[in-house]
Amino acid sequence: MTLLKRFLILRTALIGAILILGTGPILTCSADPFQYPPVIQPSVDFWLAIYTRYSLMEGVVHDSRHPEIIYDVIALKHPDAPEAHRINAARMRKARLKVGNQLDRLIRNPHSNDPDLKPIVDLWRASLSPDQLRQAKRRIRCQVGQRDRFREGLIRSFPHIETIRIIFRSAGLPEDLAYLAHVESSFNNRAHSKSGAAGIWQFTRETGRHYLRINPAIDERLDPIRASEAAAKLLKTNYRRLGSWPLAITAYNHGIAGMRRAKRRHKSYAAIFQNYRSRRFRFASRNFYPEFLAAREAAANAQCYFHDLPPWEGRPVLRISLNGFVPFNAAVRHFKLDADLLRHLNPALRLSVLNGHQYIPKHYALCLPAHEWQYHLAYNARIPQPLFMASQKRFPLYHVRPGDTLSSIAKKHDLRVADLVAANNLADRGNRIIVNQKLRLPLGDQAL
Repeated sequence: MTLLKRFLILRTALIGAILILGTGPILTCSADPFQYPPVIQPSVDFWLAIYTRYSLMEGVVHDSRHPEIIYDVIALKHPDAPEAHRINAARMRKARLKVGNQLDRLIRNPHSNDPDLKPIVDLWRASLSPDQLRQAKRRIRCQVGQRDRFREGLIRSFPHIETIRIIFRSAGLPEDLAYLAHVESSFNNRAHSKSGAAGIWQFTRETGRHYLRINPAIDERLDPIRASEAAAKLLKTNYRRLGSWPLAITAYNHGIAGMRRAKRRHKSYAAIFQNYRSRRFRFASRNFYPEFLAAREAAANAQCYFHDLPPWEGRPVLRISLNGFVPFNAAVRHFKLDADLLRHLNPALRLSVLNGHQYIPKHYALCLPAHEWQYHLAYNARIPQPLFMASQKRFPLYHVRPGDTLSSIAKKHDLRVADLVAANNLADRGNRIIVNQKLRLPLGDQAL
């Protein structure tokens, strides 16, 4: 398929997507709290197509500043296929190089009649000065389609989305902020980033500690409900300090200090989107608010874009606050539950708790399936006092010395490396240790 044909097909698809929504911008209801400046329309349309049309096996080669400029759509390997990362990186690099070479030819001869260059000439129309083309060459980017991942995120959101909407409404915030989790993590509560962010709201450890409990026994970033309560507080703070939702939402990605600097310099969100330049305000930050608007449209009207979503049958859950520290296996036995089910319902519990090296923390809201008999057990019988422990298990400490590795430390103390990693939350740090670091050792009667 020629480049021109690919462009015509893509342009038709994007126009079709816009027509589904009507002739005006997406979500233009007068009561809508989210501003929709016309300058971001091409970016919203682009992300809507990425979320709803293009799969993980398609790469859209485009201009990073003007996403309506789409050069090509290339085939990719599925991310789970063997060698997919290496193969896809090579294919995307080749596609970018091809477009770069075409732009080079136009830079040398902006009035070329070469039919191979006509699709690019048509895309840019009058913007064919050599300087503009050189800038365009630096902006060639390939975006992997997300339709499959977005669909999976919709399914993962089913158990929580209504509760999360209530959380935002109760905080006096727009309910549709719940859809921001699609942009952050595709509602994957096990999502971890290279920077150590975790959970559906991708809180870093530093930011999360302002709102959530994060310690060796529990990481509330991984609890969709508790993390959503924290996200509501953070977004409310952003809005109070910045005064608009486009800025408050962008600050969720870029940071509030950076957005305050941008606001002082450019005043409005539209001006920031068009003109703001900084070392950190790059593609991801600039596109964060358009991504949210596109995700909101795709999720709120999911049946229009995804025709094969499975029906959701709600499974009510019950949360009970623990009056003391409880061994995980004791809770499993007491409530007559499968251990995997209890683990699934309580994703904030760390491996150190699941493996028995620590107890479920005091005052933790334990989540249970709300069957009738369990309801009565929880509220009438509750957990017997003898099952509660007076204090949390404490691990002896080990100071990392030069030359130490996790394997050598585990071997020296007759431990499994996995238990050492779990007791110290090292998975969040890529299992890295440094000299003089204090490590907790799950030893003796504290181990399994």
